[in-house]
Amino acid sequence: SSDGTVRDRRGQNIQLYPEVPEVLGRLQSLGVPVAAASRTSEIQGANQLLELFDLGKYFIQREIYPGSKVTHFERLHHKTGVPFSQMVFFDDENRNIIDVGRLGVTCIHIRDGMSLQTLTQGLETFAKAQAGL
Repeated sequence: SSDGTVRDRRGQNIQLYPEVPEVLGRLQSLGVPVAAASRTSEIQGANQLLELFDLGKYFIQREIYPGSKVTHFERLHHKTGVPFSQMVFFDDENRNIIDVGRLGVTCIHIRDGMSLQTLTQGLETFAKAQAGL
C-alpha cells in the first residue's frame, strides 16, 4: 500500500521477522551464496513477496513449489554444484529439518523467527560439523 506496508488479499499485514534483511545482508557481505526453498503452492505470491520486501537480490537460486524439501535441495545441489555437506538450512518445520538432514545438510530448527543470533548459532553448528566435533 501507499504507506509501505504489505498486505495479503484479505487485507492482513504481512511482516518480516525484523532482522531478516540484516541477516541476508550479513551473508551477502561474507560472500555466502543464499537460496530460497519453499514448499508453498503460492509460487507467484512467494516470489512477489521477495520482490516487495526487496529481498530477491539476496538469493542466487529459488526453489519455490509444493512437494518435498528434499527435491528442493537436490535441485539446488544440481544447479549450484554445492555438496550437501557444505549447505546450512534454517527452517521452522521439524519435518523439513529431518528430511533435509538425511541428505547431510547442517539443519537449524528455527523456533522464534530468523535473527542474527540464530544465524550465528547456525554458522557455529556448521563449523563444528565441518571440524567433525
